[in-house]
Amino acid sequence: MAISQVSISQPVQPTMSQAATEKTSTNEKENFGAVLKDAISAVNNSQVASDNMTNRLVNGENVELHDVMITAQKANITLNTALQIRNKVVEAYQEIMRMTV
Repeated sequence: MAISQVSISQPVQPTMSQAATEKTSTNEKENFGAVLKDAISAVNNSQVASDNMTNRLVNGENVELHDVMITAQKANITLNTALQIRNKVVEAYQEIMRMTV
């Protein structure tokens, strides 16, 4: 069985230009910023909802205690998750800064 030789007649051209790469980089930064902003807003909204439910219960409005507790626990879990993600990001940044080039 004979193996035929493979030859490249033209050099391989990059698929993206420098301008396209910079545009993609800018879009990724904007997307990351938007995702981060949405995540922080979600944490804030859960905390505000918990505060509102607690205030309604304290003021004597018709709110079930278990609903207040569930809302408070959801807010607590959301906040703890956000803190753990922040801790992991800070830890990763510190690890990168410790690397020698």
